[in-house]
Amino acid sequence: MASITTSSGETTPAEIERQLTERQLQVLQYLLKKAVPLKVYTVYADQDELARELGGMTRQALSVHLKKLKDFGLIRTGREFVDVTDKALRVLRMSSNEAIILVKVQPRYRTIIYEKIKELPIEKAYRVSGDYDLILITREVNVNDILRVLSMMEGIEDTKTFISLETLRE
Repeated sequence: MASITTSSGETTPAEIERQLTERQLQVLQYLLKKAVPLKVYTVYADQDELARELGGMTRQALSVHLKKLKDFGLIRTGREFVDVTDKALRVLRMSSNEAIILVKVQPRYRTIIYEKIKELPIEKAYRVSGDYDLILITREVNVNDILRVLSMMEGIEDTKTFISLETLRE
């Protein structure tokens, strides 16, 4: 069966779903029910590239360090990627709390601002109806930088920021 791809070359979720058997969908649904939510931050690079960027470290030396970090559950590795886990953020004493920023935009600036928002360090952005036009989801560590950029954008009328204190349910 030929797959449909997006402009970026990725197979669409609907097409993937059509290619899975009922049993495969059942297995996937079961795994999702049993899964423990885990926030990760992914670096897409091979170990040679990472070693060079770390100041000329050899790939072998990097591999030793990555194994130790993996043993502690701070990272997960795969072919040309490294996931940095939420646990690693706690070890680095960085807040992994989610932040929610509500943004009110003057109507004539919406298109421009929606494009600029994509460049910010946010995890998700929602265009919504109501008193505010956008909901931005990010990490607490990014809030100051995002608010600084938003404050300089023409067309931003107001923002409200909320920092999560505790996850009650995922």
